[in-house]
Amino acid sequence: MSLVPVRTAAELSTRGAAGPRAVVMTMGALHEGHARLVRDARAHVGPEGHVTVTVFVNPLQFGAGEDLDRYPRTLDADLKIAEEAGADAVFAPSVDEVYPGGEPQVRITAGPMGELLEGASRPGHFDGVLTVVAKLLHLTRPDVAFFGQKDAQQLAVIRRMARDLNFPVEIVGVPTVREPDGLALSSRNRYLSPAERRTALALSRALFAARDRLGAQHALRARAASLPASETRAEALSQIGEARAAADAHAVAQAGEGGGADAVRAAARAVLDEAAGAHPPLTLDYLALVDPADFTEVADDHDGEAILAVAARVGTTRLIDNVPLNFGATQ
Repeated sequence: MSLVPVRTAAELSTRGAAGPRAVVMTMGALHEGHARLVRDARAHVGPEGHVTVTVFVNPLQFGAGEDLDRYPRTLDADLKIAEEAGADAVFAPSVDEVYPGGEPQVRITAGPMGELLEGASRPGHFDGVLTVVAKLLHLTRPDVAFFGQKDAQQLAVIRRMARDLNFPVEIVGVPTVREPDGLALSSRNRYLSPAERRTALALSRALFAARDRLGAQHALRARAASLPASETRAEALSQIGEARAAADAHAVAQAGEGGGADAVRAAARAVLDEAAGAHPPLTLDYLALVDPADFTEVADDHDGEAILAVAARVGTTRLIDNVPLNFGATQ
């Protein structure tokens, strides 16, 4: 039997099962990335559990001049995708149902992390996100909630909210799903013309170039470490031999044992700078290499996990993407 949308909190409260409960929160216009979240939720709770997908275009997280009015609304298709992926219920409330007294006077504030990157570009965005996520967690009462890592900063602030405010829910991040050409799946991709899409591919190419650069740095260090211990590090790198290794030797030596963040940033920026001259051009909002704990920029000698995040506009469409990196470990 096909799913029908649950429209009210009262009706939602009657749904469920005795087993574990999972929620996947979306703004609709579902695609394979959302389906991956639902499938992972289904696998996590098992056949006895219950998976709810929420479909709600949250006005609180859209700023002035953003695309609230034109954001795609495709509920019939969303129901089909959710059902095929394993959802038990789709909660698709109206704005009045979620905010019955109008915009709420009391909201959750994302704090310092919510003012960086996406928060700086979209003031108040994460306050709106956290407010609706908190409300939907109360309404759906899940044991576990699944979010995509494509929205890495959003995932981080949600995790922080759940920890700081003692929400009794596990927050699970699911890796970014990409189209065959590398573009991260997004509901906004449908706004791109063919020419704009070609330019937009620079986002993922930049991230992959940075990841490859870091991998090359790790390989160079490993091979240099195998040379006689009596040689200095810079000399060891120079002795590796191959032309490409020799070309990178100085930069890797300058980066130090656990660093090289600046070289990684530079590799990504080179791709984005080239795309700025494309037709149509890519207009960069930010490129940031950050600590996943607080989304502050990492130093060149950073050692450990990091996220390289990018946001840019192509035509009238704003896109974001990111890739996790690990400095000091083999990629």
